[in-house]
Amino acid sequence: MKSPVVKRSIVVAGHKTSVSLEEAFWNGMKEISGVRDMTLSELVGEIDSNRQQGNLSSAIRLFVLDYFRSRALQAQQQAVADAKTESSLTAH
Repeated sequence: MKSPVVKRSIVVAGHKTSVSLEEAFWNGMKEISGVRDMTLSELVGEIDSNRQQGNLSSAIRLFVLDYFRSRALQAQQQAVADAKTESSLTAH
């Protein structure tokens, strides 16, 4: 699956800047901003203000990766908890 880099202009803290990301990361950002009920610009501003080093595009990629990794871990933990509950219910 090819995901070419897409360059988009976005306003961050009142300043227009260009960010280059693969389409999959843009889609992830849109999903996250929707879940958080914030604009894409607000989310990028938050990421920008919290980054320690590196460029903005890298910070966004790491943020998206961490977000979805955390969601996957939560889903896995919930599945284990559900399996334990199901097992204890059927054992009695």
